[in-house]
Amino acid sequence: MQDPNEDTEWNDILRRKGILPPKETPKEDEEEEQIIQQPSIVKTYENMTLEELEENEDEFSDEDEVAMEMYRQKRLAEWKANQIKNVFGEVNEISGQDYVQEVNKAGSGIWVVLHLYKPGIPLCTLINQHLSELARKFPQTKFLKSISTTCIPNYPDRNLPTIFVYFEGEMKAQFIGPLVFGGMNLKCDELEWRLAESGAVKTDLEENPRKQIQDQLMTSIRCSMPSRRDSDESDED
Repeated sequence: MQDPNEDTEWNDILRRKGILPPKETPKEDEEEEQIIQQPSIVKTYENMTLEELEENEDEFSDEDEVAMEMYRQKRLAEWKANQIKNVFGEVNEISGQDYVQEVNKAGSGIWVVLHLYKPGIPLCTLINQHLSELARKFPQTKFLKSISTTCIPNYPDRNLPTIFVYFEGEMKAQFIGPLVFGGMNLKCDELEWRLAESGAVKTDLEENPRKQIQDQLMTSIRCSMPSRRDSDESDED
């Protein structure tokens, strides 16, 4: 008797007529076919978003877990960077009503530099100019400014300019009054160094610019002073 599962032209005719049942595919062949038809998750997860990774997490095999987790962390870091990128980059004006939301609730990992000022005070104007430059240089830091009395009622003008530095709602540094800033001779890189010391920015300056000025001043003073030998000879005369 002819084998009904044999691949012959006659058996094919009988199957089409319904005389023979459809040919059964061996299970091993089915599994191989499924493997060929379905691409590996390892090859496709790189094209997924974070949401798609979460939705398809159960489909990952044990062999994919390490690679998938590394990729997830990479995508998460890129997402965080994109959230911060171009969000700041300028000095924004706020009022007292904005204080809590903009400063205390600025967000996780966000440094905030707040300048209290008043129009017509030259040093305040100078610092606003410096902060605008620093905001462009350090877009990951949130730079704010506010007219002092609109932010803190009855704030004394003698305390201006004032800079508060916050991190995650907690004050980390404060600079109050013109003497702290060194007056109108304040340079932008000197202010950058001050903010870097508080942690608000990551400067590429290697040393305090003010120190260079101080060293030059001390060298000039030493050169202008008579030596001890010259002084002794003058006393003998």
